[in-house]
Amino acid sequence: MAHYRSVGAVPHKRHTQHRDPDGNLYFEELMGEEGFSSDSSLLYHRNIPSAITEAHEWQLPDQSRIANRPLLPRHLVLPSLFDDEAAAGIDAVTGRRLVLANADVRISYVLAGTASPFYRNAVGDECVFVQAGTARVETVFGALEVGPGDYLIMPRATTHRWLPTGEAPLRLYCIEANSHITPPKRYLSRFGQLLEHTPYCERDLRGPTETLAGEGSDVPVYIKHRDPTLPGGIGGTVHVSAHHPLDVVGWDGCLYPYAFNVADFEPITGRVHQPPPVHQVFEGDNFVICNFVPRKVDYHPLSIPVPYYHSNVDSDEVMFYVAGDYEARKGSGIGPGSISLHPGGHSHGPQPGAYERSIGAQAFDELAVMVDTFRPLELGEGGRASDDGRYAWSWSGGPGRAL
Repeated sequence: MAHYRSVGAVPHKRHTQHRDPDGNLYFEELMGEEGFSSDSSLLYHRNIPSAITEAHEWQLPDQSRIANRPLLPRHLVLPSLFDDEAAAGIDAVTGRRLVLANADVRISYVLAGTASPFYRNAVGDECVFVQAGTARVETVFGALEVGPGDYLIMPRATTHRWLPTGEAPLRLYCIEANSHITPPKRYLSRFGQLLEHTPYCERDLRGPTETLAGEGSDVPVYIKHRDPTLPGGIGGTVHVSAHHPLDVVGWDGCLYPYAFNVADFEPITGRVHQPPPVHQVFEGDNFVICNFVPRKVDYHPLSIPVPYYHSNVDSDEVMFYVAGDYEARKGSGIGPGSISLHPGGHSHGPQPGAYERSIGAQAFDELAVMVDTFRPLELGEGGRASDDGRYAWSWSGGPGRAL
């Protein structure tokens, strides 16, 4: 997103000499997208950023996937994937469990209570939603403090680490793209400014405000990267950096990590039910991210506030239930920390009784994050382990079985 920032010490002119007080040159690095043809930032390092002393393979957590076969809507109970007492030994990077994935996006979940290693995702941008807990995220651009309700957008190949700061563990919902993640194009002017109809603006975005100076050498950096020979086309490598990766004295540009809290999203409502695109917050190649926040609901005298039954013929719909009481899912067993997967090819909507029960409602107290994909999703190891096996039959009330 083309929103310029400058942090720390940068020279007056780009690509010119920049020296420390002793006269030593800093090392300029261009971090840019789409081969020098899109957003970028210039970072000035104390040391050569390319210097590594060792490399070895990182065995990623299970990245295997299986088709959603037979085709079913599913309820995935993500809290069941982790024992709270074990969180002290789990970090926000290596502890992720893959829930759903396709060629465009991977959705993981983690309960983390310890510091992560330094990490960069060289496959695509990440959008990490903080369901619970607090953390300091240290990056080459500076630090960001995050807490419940925060989205953290981390550009591809940004070196960073997660440091939990509270007594309670972090609960993170991780959306990893094979592309970049940006505000929807319809929210942006042709020059990149967020427009007046957008449900948030630049004032709501929190970027790093000062650089960091780490000490030490021979620091491992875990890298997730493309590898077509491995499950999901994703591999892992550890580079041992000769110098501490947090050695930037200044940077400027339009590419950097930022946080946005869902409480700053201004919902768009109407006299009758509004379609999901009004709830959109971000997009990537072949998928969109929406959020459903506490809001007033439809005020036509004959309105039905819960969603109408719908068949997303081009999409799989993934809803992550964060907080509140999601009106349309009452009676299904779904609660905070659950995922519902509604695949293309199956018409879905409110649970029995919710349609009539919603009439006359003035507001909904619900918070959920939705990912709609335009290619079918497969079940990862975490998705298979957390499937309740009953959700598909919740509209009919029968026992049901998968043939």
